[in-house]
Amino acid sequence: MNTQTEAQTTNPYSRTIAASKRARWDLDKDVLRGRSLEPAHKCLPDGLSLAQSLEFLSEEQRRFWSQVQGRSYANIFGLVERYIVGKVLEVSRDYLFSDQVALEALVRFSDEELKHQELFRRVEVIAAQGMPPGYRFVPDPNEVARAVLTKSTWAVLGLTCHIELFTQAHYKRSIETDDALSPLFKDVFLFHWKEESQHAVLDELEWRREDAKLSSAQRSAAVDDLIALVVAVDGILRVQSVADADYFIAQVGRTFNDQERARIHDTMLRAYRYQYIGSGIEMTNFPELLFGMVSEADAARIQTALGPLL
Repeated sequence: MNTQTEAQTTNPYSRTIAASKRARWDLDKDVLRGRSLEPAHKCLPDGLSLAQSLEFLSEEQRRFWSQVQGRSYANIFGLVERYIVGKVLEVSRDYLFSDQVALEALVRFSDEELKHQELFRRVEVIAAQGMPPGYRFVPDPNEVARAVLTKSTWAVLGLTCHIELFTQAHYKRSIETDDALSPLFKDVFLFHWKEESQHAVLDELEWRREDAKLSSAQRSAAVDDLIALVVAVDGILRVQSVADADYFIAQVGRTFNDQERARIHDTMLRAYRYQYIGSGIEMTNFPELLFGMVSEADAARIQTALGPLL
């Protein structure tokens, strides 16, 4: 093995570049292919949507429940990728006049995330064509990105690592294996997963690099930022879950009593908290990464602050 080939094999940035080249896909030719979302198909599996916990819904109503959630699922990923691009471009500046391999890896990361944003914008258009009017996606992606990017780099990279790890877990454990899901929706997240796999590697590399720069006091302050970011994510989920529950109730074609309406709202929020917070704790090695960096006192603070959300 020559020196260049050996470097490409052992350098993790080189490996992500090679994987990125292999996984590269085209939005129209490979993913969308002129297809639509069909009413007969679910968009999210029951394990993520919690549809089966609402025993008073029919199967058709549970399918619509999953379609409402699936539409917001795509929109929320489009939202988080807005701030991710900003942060990745920022950290890539560290390599402008040094490690050009790392720079290429991060530039590819940014380019792919921009493509993912376009993908999810297109999914929203397709969903709007196949679903009744009245759906609202409440958060503004630019406002959210601006707020996130005011926090420390350590906290933003930690949140990003969490998101991209649970994205992979959702696809491999739930979406890929559910034959009742929309073929288009499955393909959207298959191709999304192919590129996110490299992104999660880069997230961890850059998070650890940032962590090595911090003193104990700086890390504790960064932990405060991470807690604040997760609480802010929960705030977004609260607002969107209300909008989605109200839309579902208005469009499903039947009347619910007060108890059923309350359960619809509660289950929508529980599903969203599991999808975007709890599953990353339960399904991935994120806790191992996080608690391997912070002190016992900071770990206890994290568990106390986030416990109610789980």
